[in-house]
Amino acid sequence: MNTVERALMHGLFVHLHHNIDQAIDFGMFKKLNEVVGKVSPGALLVGPDANDDAAVFKMPNDDGLLVAKMESHCSPCVPRPYDSAATGAGGAMRDVVAMGGRPLFLLDFIGTRPLDEEVIVGPCGFQGRCTCGECETMRSGDRINLIVKGIHDMCKEMGVFVVGGGLSTSFSDIVPAVVAAVIGRMVIKEPLTKPAKNPGDHLVLIGETGDDGNDTLYRAGLVETMRPAAALFKEEKQTMEAALAVIETGKINACSDLGAAGIGAAVSESVRFGGLGASVDLALAPVKKESLSPEEILICETQARMVFQVAPADVKDVLDAACSRGVAVADIGEITDGNEAVFKYRDKEIARIPHEPPPGLMA
Repeated sequence: MNTVERALMHGLFVHLHHNIDQAIDFGMFKKLNEVVGKVSPGALLVGPDANDDAAVFKMPNDDGLLVAKMESHCSPCVPRPYDSAATGAGGAMRDVVAMGGRPLFLLDFIGTRPLDEEVIVGPCGFQGRCTCGECETMRSGDRINLIVKGIHDMCKEMGVFVVGGGLSTSFSDIVPAVVAAVIGRMVIKEPLTKPAKNPGDHLVLIGETGDDGNDTLYRAGLVETMRPAAALFKEEKQTMEAALAVIETGKINACSDLGAAGIGAAVSESVRFGGLGASVDLALAPVKKESLSPEEILICETQARMVFQVAPADVKDVLDAACSRGVAVADIGEITDGNEAVFKYRDKEIARIPHEPPPGLMA
């Protein structure tokens, strides 16, 4: 098992970011929703037990469908509060888009130390003292302002209302709580879902990959310093509009946004949940600079990216729809009838991710 495989499999099978059901009994909520469903039949289409990008539901007396997603971005706000709050909000918005919805409303919650307490913002923030000389010491209240500004700026760019939220200054931990909940409306009649559906479908990637965002490597203990993804405001807006244009063609069979663990997680989770495989050529992915390594293309967490699964006959139409919105787009691989995701760079294999964790990984 090479380093990037170890990091990706740790993220997919061990860390709670991708494995919330290891800590929370989704079956309890499924039973609850079945009971409530007798009162409001057909109201919930996609709930937490579906393990998908967002929830999809129907309000009484409303012919359309709504999409909702809550996402935290707590640890990254230690080294980079502005960018990380913005990307947390943007990531929740992309999850709404991934189900086929346009994000409309956001609520946020921030929990932090008392306003006048000092906090360290920068690479050494988790240590509680700076040893690199690059960190900034500021009031907790000033860090809150950076977090709020990040959320504000992303919502402004994406055309999303901030309709409420909450604040607590009773936290004592180094890591603040930064949570965003986004609600949107479906632009299609039925929700898209993450699991792969058909062998032979092509994988169409929207957005360029950079070298930013190493959270997955950090969580796996493979790097010493967390380097969160940079906020990409104009790119997020372009990607959202391109993705919605693609979705409205009606030619998308499955969809995922790219967040933690990037291309690696988006493709691996989709095929695992669908009981299929994938073959991806990372050399085909649009990149921000030519010097990126195959491993960086696979696992970096650059924002403003989505991946769609499209029947072969429809690939050109989907590529044209995305190109018409001025975004980088490429056909990077296909769904197979296998049981693992295989990532190559031209003829060189970079990673092979199975559907089940290998022996010893969970220890």
